[in-house]
Amino acid sequence: MMHSGTLLPGYSSQNDLRQHSANSGFMRSVVRFRGVFVALALGTFLSGCGVINHMIYKTTGDVMQGFSREHTIPYLMKSGDLAMGCAMSEATAPLLMSFGRVTNEPDQLAVMLYLSAGGCAEEAGREHELAALAALYEGKGNAAEDAMIRQKRAYALASKRYLKSWQHHNAFYGEPGTGECPDFDEDMDEFIYLAGLLSGLQALNTEIQSTSSIGVPKNVGSVVARASSCLDNDNWWGVPMALKATVWSMMPGALPEGEDAFERLATADRQGEEAGVRLSHVFHAIAATNKGDEAKVKAVIRKHAESLDARSANEDWAFVDAMATNMIVAISDRLWVENTGHRTPLGQLGTFWDDQQKEVETMDLDGLL
Repeated sequence: MMHSGTLLPGYSSQNDLRQHSANSGFMRSVVRFRGVFVALALGTFLSGCGVINHMIYKTTGDVMQGFSREHTIPYLMKSGDLAMGCAMSEATAPLLMSFGRVTNEPDQLAVMLYLSAGGCAEEAGREHELAALAALYEGKGNAAEDAMIRQKRAYALASKRYLKSWQHHNAFYGEPGTGECPDFDEDMDEFIYLAGLLSGLQALNTEIQSTSSIGVPKNVGSVVARASSCLDNDNWWGVPMALKATVWSMMPGALPEGEDAFERLATADRQGEEAGVRLSHVFHAIAATNKGDEAKVKAVIRKHAESLDARSANEDWAFVDAMATNMIVAISDRLWVENTGHRTPLGQLGTFWDDQQKEVETMDLDGLL
């Protein structure tokens, strides 16, 4: 223990010792203050970085949304490569949709992304369905059951994606089918509105085929039928009327007095054929399938195949026309597999297994020998 009268080595008096203690306390205060200052400065700097980053992210998100709407979608619509469009939507949807965390939700873009991604899952479901039908044709019960399970899983995923597209459509354009139509600034706004209506119908259709409860509103069909009146039927290849007529044909009590759903579908078919965008054929075939009218389904498929030979796809909407052909081929494949065990033969869309073979003129070669 140190006595009060004892000086530390190096100090000549008590005053020197007190002065040293005071200086040491001051230096410690300076060090503490400097630490607080550095911490505050660093916090301010990092906060500023966060603000700057947020501004960069927001600007990037706005640019990406605008670019996708003005360039990516129109570019894709001119392409007939469905697989490329499918891969693009599945790969880029999470990235593009994440910008909704830092800027406005990209609802319009989401309509197209989730519609296309839903189509990817639905295509997988159709492949599993064909596998199931082929297995049934060959009497392979277990293989058929397994394929049906995979089919239902794929349709459930498709329905979830289509439902997201429908929800984003409603968020951007407002609740459809209320009698009030949104203002369309340009054709792309109207096209995306049409795409959203398609997603609504497909969400319900794939939910039914999945035998699952996805949460799709059961009145989607009637809502879409009413909302299609907001679109210019001539400008969109007869598809709005085809949508409406398909709902009329499938929903009991929906057909207005004096209307004929299949006459309307035939008129829409002619409009689509002339425009080079034959999407109405798909709705016509679906309506005929729902009625169990195989002869009419075959007739629509034949008409589609003939139209492909007669007129090229509309250059601006080649993707939509290719999508229609892909779905018509899928309907044809289902018929072929059910009846023969294999798909539509390559290059023979519009022909069927039970068609009467044309007599082939033969030459008698006996006289030449």
